[in-house]
Amino acid sequence: MLEAAALPTEGVPSTLQDFFVAQDTDGIVGAIGLERYARAALLRSAVVEPRARGIGVGETLVHRALEHAHQGGVDSVYLLTTTAEQYFPRFGFIPIPREEVPAEVKESVEFRSACPASATVMRKMFETR
Repeated sequence: MLEAAALPTEGVPSTLQDFFVAQDTDGIVGAIGLERYARAALLRSAVVEPRARGIGVGETLVHRALEHAHQGGVDSVYLLTTTAEQYFPRFGFIPIPREEVPAEVKESVEFRSACPASATVMRKMFETR
């Protein structure tokens, strides 16, 4: 599904820990993942099958991943996108310069090689508890 959507598969863990999927009677229709780095996380691999777009699958997956991150003690979530910079602000993400990304997140495969340097970087900060 990631390859069909032209999304990177590099760095996706074989265990799929911190990944979530959506399915219907015909199988998996969406997925999203988190890579944790101390109190930060990278949201990655957000994909929805074309037949399931526009019915809330992606929104549900993003909310689930963000809830999981927040419950797990994450303070900020980062993402890279080349196509969805208009989609993610509804979840509280804002574009930021790459320089504002924590060093450990910049060391991820997504930042180092899987996504182009021209990708938009976005961040969501959770309110302190």
